[in-house]
Amino acid sequence: EVQLQASGGGLVQAGGSLRLSCVLSGFTGDDYVIGWFRQAPGKTREGVSWVGCIGSSDRSIYYEDSLKGRFTISSDNAKKTVYLQMNNLKREDTAVYFCAADLSNPYRCQDSGSYSNGYNYWGQGTQVTVSS
Repeated sequence: EVQLQASGGGLVQAGGSLRLSCVLSGFTGDDYVIGWFRQAPGKTREGVSWVGCIGSSDRSIYYEDSLKGRFTISSDNAKKTVYLQMNNLKREDTAVYFCAADLSNPYRCQDSGSYSNGYNYWGQGTQVTVSS
């Protein structure tokens, strides 16, 4: 069974940093795309906003424009783990962060990585709260 496990969330002061992890398990292939999304307070799950994505095979990495420079996505393919390093956090970064996987289109990140409905599997989410 394919599973995604996101972790690393917590409470941090504005200006601080957090690193989220997303572990993909139950998948024996090497080609996958992991996307990061976030659900802000008061928003529905359907209204998650895209943070960025990474492709395991083409090593493409894309970010939502407003997050470039503060957020960094990286991966350890041997561990099938993707990381989201978040620096200089702001109160508006408060959200539940989800990782999602597309196991069928290895080029999704560069093609349409920001579309949430293109991902087949979702993790349970991890809460990030930024205080002032």
